[in-house]
Amino acid sequence: MKLIRLGEEGKEIPAVLNEEGKRLDVSAFCANYDEQFFGDDGVNKLQEWLKDNAASCPVVDDSVRIGCPVARPSKVIAIGLNYSSHAKETGMEPPPEPIIFFKSTTSVCGPNDNIIIPRNSKKTDWEVELGVVIGKKASYITEAEANDYIAGYTLINDVSEREFQLERAGQWVKGKSNDNFTPIGPWLVTKDEAGDVGNLDLWLNVNGERKQGSNTSDMIFTVPFIVSYLTNFMTLLPGDVITTGTPFGVGMGLKPQQFLKPGDVVELGVENLGEARQGVVDAD
Repeated sequence: MKLIRLGEEGKEIPAVLNEEGKRLDVSAFCANYDEQFFGDDGVNKLQEWLKDNAASCPVVDDSVRIGCPVARPSKVIAIGLNYSSHAKETGMEPPPEPIIFFKSTTSVCGPNDNIIIPRNSKKTDWEVELGVVIGKKASYITEAEANDYIAGYTLINDVSEREFQLERAGQWVKGKSNDNFTPIGPWLVTKDEAGDVGNLDLWLNVNGERKQGSNTSDMIFTVPFIVSYLTNFMTLLPGDVITTGTPFGVGMGLKPQQFLKPGDVVELGVENLGEARQGVVDAD
């Protein structure tokens, strides 16, 4: 099942994308895809509800904006340097344990919303990533248990301002949390349709030129390990989003370096999880 939220920012309604590609409004079942929905086993209950009610769901026109598939997660947790190839291009050693940082929830936006270059930015960069959405409260779980706590997967662009991140006191959160720095979606794909998340192709283009092209098999730490690992340091809540790192090909790693500028277009995708397209604009 593919969960999708549709409408103006802040006014999105829950919907599903059916096998025919139609977007079905399921607001008769739930108000939103939020912590309460996921924590109440909403994914499974919605699947059952649709068996009897899909035919009566209103169809939403394709022109309606796509929002983030999760309504304001309590946390957006990111993993740094989680691809061997990316660690190599940055000149850093692969970490012995996952590098953890947070992205502000105000950085979250829809998959096709504009990337906004912050004021005083010189080095706004791209990062295609596999996103994980937590399905139920998790604390001190084992790696073997981790899959039971995952609601599904999504596509994320972990937009990053490298000067803010690395050159201004080395604080990663500062370079990761500007408005529209976390486009998520188009969908949340449930586990049964996502495929083998340890072997998915992912890619990113800038102005039609391929910059990133890799596979999640290059991850240093697997999804189950990451989820289990995080629960040793924090409680994960339903609807929390984990973005699992990016492969080689970021602008910072190119020679010469290349960063985003107004007018650029970023296109990206993860196998089975859909594609997104983001224009680049200056902050007001």
